[in-house]
Amino acid sequence: MVDVLRLRALDGHRLWLRFSDGNEGVRDCADFLTETGPMIEPLRDPAFFQRVFVEDGAPTWPNGFDLDPINLYMQLRDAGALTRVAAE
Repeated sequence: MVDVLRLRALDGHRLWLRFSDGNEGVRDCADFLTETGPMIEPLRDPAFFQRVFVEDGAPTWPNGFDLDPINLYMQLRDAGALTRVAAE
């Protein structure tokens, strides 16, 4: 099981993510922001998108929308977008 330990919202609806196994990567979230629905629409506002936080190992927004950390990890891994970081 892999959780998100830390994250930071970046410009352009991107998230920098550090995972519990010591890997990190940047996920462009533009793809799911094109979908409709009351949970996704607020995330299109850059100020609201910036309010992301980690809850129970998942990126979460104040409206309760969250992203599955395992799927995020696998997407970044499969795209070759994960980097191993040195121990802090």
